[in-house]
Amino acid sequence: MANGLTRLTEPMVRENGVLRTATWDEALDRAAQGLRAAATRNGGNGVGLFSCSKATNEMNFVAQKFMRQVMRSNNIDSCNRT
Repeated sequence: MANGLTRLTEPMVRENGVLRTATWDEALDRAAQGLRAAATRNGGNGVGLFSCSKATNEMNFVAQKFMRQVMRSNNIDSCNRT
């Protein structure tokens, strides 16, 4: 690319302020821990989801179902209203 940036090809996690390469299992575990911590601190108001109109109806359905059933949050928005 012109600006020298490239796409990440493997997951990364932050440790002591520095990014390092991680396994997918570690990265997904950290993401789950972060969502769990946010929901524990603030209930359903601690998490939210923004979806895209370019996603399939099925993907948007699963995303909203995850937020409502698993995360207990109604904080769901999308660019579909534009």
